[in-house]
Amino acid sequence: MDVKRAIDSAINTLKLARKSDVDEFMLYLKLIFLGIIIVGTIGFIIQFIGAILKIG
Repeated sequence: MDVKRAIDSAINTLKLARKSDVDEFMLYLKLIFLGIIIVGTIGFIIQFIGAILKIG
């Protein structure tokens, strides 16, 4: 892909993009925080199980 075509594609993508409203932004924010909490919980459980197995 040549440079001009890539730039044109990026410009067209930006033209189609729209700014989200507050409700949509809050929904995305809640989903991101939920994902962070889930990943952190899984990491904690793995570390906790590893600590228990090391002691026992």
